[in-house]
Amino acid sequence: MSYVCSPAAPVVVPVAGRADVFPVRRVYCVGRNYAAHAAEMGADSREPPFFFSKPADALVPGGGDVAYPPLTSDLQHEVELVVALGKGGSDIPLDQAPGCVFGYAVGFDLTRRDLQTRAKDKGHPWDMGKGFDQGGPIGALYPVGEVGHPEKGAIWLKVNGESRQHGDLSQMTWNVAEVIANLSTYIRLAPGDLIFTGTPSGVSTVVRGDVLEGGVEGLGELRITLV
Repeated sequence: MSYVCSPAAPVVVPVAGRADVFPVRRVYCVGRNYAAHAAEMGADSREPPFFFSKPADALVPGGGDVAYPPLTSDLQHEVELVVALGKGGSDIPLDQAPGCVFGYAVGFDLTRRDLQTRAKDKGHPWDMGKGFDQGGPIGALYPVGEVGHPEKGAIWLKVNGESRQHGDLSQMTWNVAEVIANLSTYIRLAPGDLIFTGTPSGVSTVVRGDVLEGGVEGLGELRITLV
């Protein structure tokens, strides 16, 4: 078999303290999964989880320099707990969902908020607001066998050393097991899938030259510079 063009290199995320890497299949994201962030986005009630996607090659494993995207004047940061699946399936029972998790990481869901807002106002898809090049920086994965299943702990982000977001994982509207179980009713999950689980309040605009540092308690830190 020959290819008409060179196939893309696989997207992989490093595993903390190990030489092997995690091969990424798909990237899912949960919207408005912290009440305070939902409120700042205009929602006022606990709604069922809803999902969107980023392309796997939008990830920036390990952080570093990240290109400021075109066609936006309102790029915003969202720090998130990321779940990496080692097992999958459809209609996964709630009590079996934790067993699907390989590990956890910290990630940034960068958002062209002006494009997203215009799309929402017109009833259009969010893809160009969320799924752009280098829109998903992610830190190293920490296996469940080493960190367990974090249900509480600080999640935070600073811009140029100034605190912008600070919350706790216990504030998630839908916990990790509930997110996995619900998402698996829509689509068959598989090993290699990542799930960004939502962000606490405090999202704000960033510009070229800004340095973003964020972390999740027990899962290390992630640092990027917008260039």
